[in-house]
Amino acid sequence: MADRPASMPMIERLIGFDTTSRKSNLELIDWVQDYFDGFGIKSRLTFDQDKNKANLFATIGDEDKPGIILSGHTDVVPVDGQNWNSDPFTVTERDNLLVGRGTSDMKSFIACALTLVPELAKRKLKTPIQFALSYDEEVGCRGVPSLIADLANLPVRPKACIVGEPTSMGVVNGHKGKMAIRAHVHGLECHSALCNQGVNAVEAASDVILFLRSMLRRRQEHGPFDPLFDPPYSTIHTGTIRGGTALNIVPKSCDFEFEFRTLPVEDPHDLLAEVEEYVAKHVLPDMRAKSPDAGVVFERSSAFPGLALDEDSEIASFVKSVAEVNGTGYVAYGTEAGLFATAGIPTVVCGPGSIEQAHKPDEWIAVEQIVRCETFLGRLMDRVSVA
Repeated sequence: MADRPASMPMIERLIGFDTTSRKSNLELIDWVQDYFDGFGIKSRLTFDQDKNKANLFATIGDEDKPGIILSGHTDVVPVDGQNWNSDPFTVTERDNLLVGRGTSDMKSFIACALTLVPELAKRKLKTPIQFALSYDEEVGCRGVPSLIADLANLPVRPKACIVGEPTSMGVVNGHKGKMAIRAHVHGLECHSALCNQGVNAVEAASDVILFLRSMLRRRQEHGPFDPLFDPPYSTIHTGTIRGGTALNIVPKSCDFEFEFRTLPVEDPHDLLAEVEEYVAKHVLPDMRAKSPDAGVVFERSSAFPGLALDEDSEIASFVKSVAEVNGTGYVAYGTEAGLFATAGIPTVVCGPGSIEQAHKPDEWIAVEQIVRCETFLGRLMDRVSVA
């Protein structure tokens, strides 16, 4: 491999931790905490309810000064059912590409940042550099809210945040928000020969799903639109459905999951209210005519806000200058940036790799992207250091 990146050993180490979201991330977090300890850098942890996962936050520099956060999530998506040509949790080098689960999304950014720690620890920093590593981003940004809440215990609030999700080292100042919902449909089972006596939960669920499709089509045709996004409208998507036990039994239950990915001008709570109104007027009356106990219950499983930062804001202008790019952009996928921004911390997204390589079998990142990220973080370190 030409120009082997300085962060290569760190990338290999982090990919080696299987931090699939359904598993604990503590082995990785403990290793990173020990790594910081080796340079005399204190770190603080915030745990999930079961103490099985943790966020980590650390500051290099004067804790009484507002710092710049480098943020990344430690969890990765599953490899189940994917056809990998190598061990997903061992970095494999192929034609100047690094293959492994999390290489693009987003352990390479974390590795590049951690590789700078020895040099950062030696520098006199006029602006502290802070590290925020979170859990469960891939299942709805569930970990970072407790990390953000814990920032209230710092002497001063951070001044800005850079989330290192894959942007091919472009600067992203906007993305869609997301709300994920589980729907539980309860009907009345009976023999399928007497289906007129039952309440078919699968068919009721289908009515709601078709309404969700109509909501999407309405937005595709009539908006609202924002040309900075691709696609330029809010999207509505049904991802899973489970119901019924046998063909000759009218199903009494059906569960399905759907999501809204909204433009900044749309509130997902309004979209959910529209679905609930449809169910109340057009689905429940027929169901309850046969069974008063029949119904549809919606349960929000996760949500995070969108990001919409002025491209001329201080942090966007600063990161553009460090990345040596002229403009910013919007992306359709979501990140933890919206949560940091909602908490009052101006945030942009900038990291190596492409979202097009994420979540796929043989996920990869180009070595060139690693080198660009190392260069970017090196410039950042120089800009926040006392000359």
